[in-house]
Amino acid sequence: MAGYRKLGKTAPQRKALLRNQVTNLLYNGKIVTTEARAKEVRKIAEGFIALAVKEKDNFETVTVTVKVPRKDANGKRVKEVVDGKKVTVFDEVSKEVTKDAPSRLNARRKMLSFFYPIKEVPAEGKGRKKNTKQVDLPKKLFEEVAPKYVNRNGGYTRIVKIGQRKGDAAMMVLLELV
Repeated sequence: MAGYRKLGKTAPQRKALLRNQVTNLLYNGKIVTTEARAKEVRKIAEGFIALAVKEKDNFETVTVTVKVPRKDANGKRVKEVVDGKKVTVFDEVSKEVTKDAPSRLNARRKMLSFFYPIKEVPAEGKGRKKNTKQVDLPKKLFEEVAPKYVNRNGGYTRIVKIGQRKGDAAMMVLLELV
């Protein structure tokens, strides 16, 4: 007996399907899928949420000073002439940065190796590539999802049966974060 469902797919197809559905579940909060797929997605998603809850507060905030080039009104670098050469002028800026502990960094890397990258397109700038931005899904898990489930021991997702699909009568369900 296998430890997981085959879902009628080859191994690479199944892995891609599960990666996609877990990524969409954690990004959107809910997905509609078949019952068998939902049960497999649930296992993986709850594992990542449990990992995020465990490593939620495992970081420190550090102040860092950085040299940043000074820019003019047009956004170009300001240059000065020193000893007959043009040299860029730099300003020192202090910045607060969160530094992950080794275990949280490992958790972040596990998540990044599994999740597909997500690009977010704002409503007003549709069709323009420069307006898109990359979503940091592990950051969302650590900062938004994990604090909701701190006092909960598992059971982070819920499966609600919707009914049968018209074409093949497969049981469709709504898989959502509780």
